[in-house]
Amino acid sequence: MKKLHLFLMLALMIICGVACKSSKSDDSEKPEGKTLVLYYSQTGATKAVAEELQKQLGCDIDSIIAVNPYDGDYGQTISRWMQEKKDSAKVEVKPLNVNLDEYETIFLGFPIWGGTYALPMASFLADNILNDKNVVTFATFGSGGIEKATLDVAIALPGADVKEGYGVRNARVEKAPQEIKRFLIENDYVEGEIEPLPNFSEPTDVSDKEAVIFHAACDNYQFPLGNPVSVASRETPDGPEYEFGVKSPAPDGSETNAIIYVIAPQGQTPEFTRVIRE
Repeated sequence: MKKLHLFLMLALMIICGVACKSSKSDDSEKPEGKTLVLYYSQTGATKAVAEELQKQLGCDIDSIIAVNPYDGDYGQTISRWMQEKKDSAKVEVKPLNVNLDEYETIFLGFPIWGGTYALPMASFLADNILNDKNVVTFATFGSGGIEKATLDVAIALPGADVKEGYGVRNARVEKAPQEIKRFLIENDYVEGEIEPLPNFSEPTDVSDKEAVIFHAACDNYQFPLGNPVSVASRETPDGPEYEFGVKSPAPDGSETNAIIYVIAPQGQTPEFTRVIRE
């Protein structure tokens, strides 16, 4: 009887050991929680932001590369882009170096072209559904556009959880490291402590002094940004920040509303950080 009992105990131990080993093997084949920074960059600005994100997140990184690169100047790139849009052309991109199935969260970056993500990113989105993944956008731009581009990414990836992430003007990429640190901490992507920014004040009419700040920040931009009609403000570690309500010219010649954010560091020329167009 004792021998039978000992035999049964030994058999159970062997079965349990096999099951546990099988379970561990399955877990190792399905890694959870991995993060990837994936981006398309034409001029190098988006690449710089992507590499800073990867550095602060401590994750993997890969890039989307067009088979036929956009290697001309600004005018040539715009001309090619407009023709490809007119022809509904799909820009061919190279295979990635990573297996997207391994990642739970993807920080997806691109430059803004024509108010949304660049065409090589459109090709990537057309070929990859990214179901059940967390997708966090980031973008570089001349004036703005990450809000509309993020909505377009969500439409292209209906099975993913898409969130708007970090955006920066090409002219301000050198400011990205500190801004990315704040963005990642505030949104719980990394641990850390940072002083919360205050809310903006209630909007008021624009004073002469505030109008001077607005025009100092915006008048040198290559396209007209309009005239401010209201303003709210707050103090930040970098100096006063302004939220201007603006009547802005639309491409068709009409007038539209926009919000333009301006930072005015002490002793430095004010600069606008982004434009949100209605």
